[in-house]
Amino acid sequence: MFATERSTSRFTGAATLIELVYHGTVRSVRRTHGNAMIGLLLNIAQTAVFVLVFWVMFELLGMRGLAIRGDYLLYLFSGIYLFLVHTKAMSAVVGSEGPASPMMQHAPMNTAVAILSAALGALYLQLLALVVILGVYHAAFVPLTFEQPFAALAMVLLSWFTGVAVGLVFLAMKPWNPDIANMLSQLYARANMIASGKMFVANMLPGTMIAMFDWNPLFHLIDQCRGFLFVNYNPHFSSVAYPVIVGVIILILGLMGEFYTRRHASASWNARR
Repeated sequence: MFATERSTSRFTGAATLIELVYHGTVRSVRRTHGNAMIGLLLNIAQTAVFVLVFWVMFELLGMRGLAIRGDYLLYLFSGIYLFLVHTKAMSAVVGSEGPASPMMQHAPMNTAVAILSAALGALYLQLLALVVILGVYHAAFVPLTFEQPFAALAMVLLSWFTGVAVGLVFLAMKPWNPDIANMLSQLYARANMIASGKMFVANMLPGTMIAMFDWNPLFHLIDQCRGFLFVNYNPHFSSVAYPVIVGVIILILGLMGEFYTRRHASASWNARR
């Protein structure tokens, strides 16, 4: 009754949305730790430890001879990093604020802002880890060269995009049954430890084994990324088009599910979490 209405132009609305996403992204990044700097360092350390563990495992299992000819750390990193980007993006979206969250009571906050903020926060952390780890390795150990760096970076962004799309599907399921949604998202992340093919070179696999992996968009992205990084490797059993098409389809399904869930949101759902 006593509210004043303000007419907003498209430019004003876009500026407001960008500001909301920016603050939401900062909030998402600072979620990992009270101290922002420590949170960033922990994320970088987690990625570095992950690479180190796989390095030791490959050495103990004698799998180093299966790597692509070139820098060994870059070979490991090309698989592990894309897996982490994909998984972290999915987990961030699944853990974002849902339609029944108290945050949605604060206008002009909405689920789109929460999802986009969580996704961008995950991307920022992983890109920072990429720059720091490869920068330190390049400066302190071995100079790195990339055959097609921008194409390889595009594969990183596609890994993030497909992770966001998969996370959106689980997020749409979450208000209906949080336990099952969380269990399925964790099962998907664990399955990708093997199904992503980060420990193998696709060109060296027999046809029967390729059929076990080529359904996974992340398998294609890792294989294509290695083709863009190494001059001695040319992917024969993967494509860039497949993960793009599958990612768009999953994203549309996730958006449809999230829209339906938002329309039927109830504050009582929080009591079941």
